[in-house]
Amino acid sequence: MNKQILFATLLYTLSVLVLLGLVINIFDNGIVIVVISTLVLSLIFGYILNSYILSQKFNMDENLLHLTKEIIHELNIPLSTIEANISLLKKRLNSDEKSIKRLSRIDEASKRLKRLYSELVYSIKKEIQSIEKENFELSDLIINRVNELKLLNRNHFELHLKPHYVQADKIGFEKMLDNILINAMKYSHKDKPITIKLEKNILTIEDRGIGMDETELIRIYERYYQSNNNIQGDGIGLALVKAYCDTEKIKIWISSQKRVGTKVSFDISNIIN
Repeated sequence: MNKQILFATLLYTLSVLVLLGLVINIFDNGIVIVVISTLVLSLIFGYILNSYILSQKFNMDENLLHLTKEIIHELNIPLSTIEANISLLKKRLNSDEKSIKRLSRIDEASKRLKRLYSELVYSIKKEIQSIEKENFELSDLIINRVNELKLLNRNHFELHLKPHYVQADKIGFEKMLDNILINAMKYSHKDKPITIKLEKNILTIEDRGIGMDETELIRIYERYYQSNNNIQGDGIGLALVKAYCDTEKIKIWISSQKRVGTKVSFDISNIIN
């Protein structure tokens, strides 16, 4: 916070200094004392003004983040209770396979709900302050996300992964990856496999779905655009993916062909650790 206040103050003072420099060139050199006095006053006034304005914003941001964390914490309490009771019930229903399956579905749903809460905190925090980058092994993250999506009992995944250690916004990468994988599942038949390759700093995700023509590809990153209005969605997934890639300096390109499928490729060279 102090750094931002100082930066804003210096920017304000610099603008005053430039203006006064023009005045000196126009008028007599005897005005130098007046200029110095004005400059000192502008520094003091600028710091006070910026401290007041920016501190109000920082306080609002902190209060919002604090309130969000409190809400999420309160929501996690009943979720933890659900998980604990599911575990106890599973132990008591060893012979009842149907009940165990039902409990497993409830357990999976509660875990997904917990993840949604974490993403909510992340999204709000991202709007308020910068997200710290993490070091992580990308192939492990991909396997983890694929295992989560397998619970939907849809497409089979073909994985060809080599270890790649990266430094990036991890939760943001997970959300980006989920968007691409869910799109691949959504726009292809459940019997068609989805191929994921990670090698030589290139990550590719390929489906054998309905594909897109050149006209659709041109508009693919537009917010709220959907190439197929018959499929449920809000049309913001790829816009968010592109925004994340631009922030992390990840190159993305998409190739597609009608009734053949779509391939999404990422050059992750800039985030390799």
